[in-house]
Amino acid sequence: MLSGINPILTGQLLAQLDAMGHSDAVIVADAHFPAERLGRRLVNLPGLKTPDVLRAIRSVIPLDDAPSLDLMASADGSRLPVQDELIAAADAGESDIRFLGRQEFYDLAADAFLVVRTGETRVYGNALLRKGVVGTETS
Repeated sequence: MLSGINPILTGQLLAQLDAMGHSDAVIVADAHFPAERLGRRLVNLPGLKTPDVLRAIRSVIPLDDAPSLDLMASADGSRLPVQDELIAAADAGESDIRFLGRQEFYDLAADAFLVVRTGETRVYGNALLRKGVVGTETS
């Protein structure tokens, strides 16, 4: 256990996040996502919701320049409650967010550095977060 680190961030997940470079992408995926097929590196966090995992990840990595957060657009194009929760968890501004169709999201996911599969059962509960530069924050 580490002091000051969200307990959702397991050693395996922290190591992968640390290995990411600037603009590398991490997918926080729901339980329906084809993570085994698309993920080159995969961390499983069953039983957790995607907004909770995204919030924990954001506690240790900054957002990249826009678009820094991609969400999978719902079939009818409406914005779902789980997507609002993901945006809030990422602490992203509207200009940081992009909604993509399913196949376009899958194409980006196939190139992502890391996929984190959660136990989220709500559909369209997927987010792609791009890592910003660490250590450039001003006091």
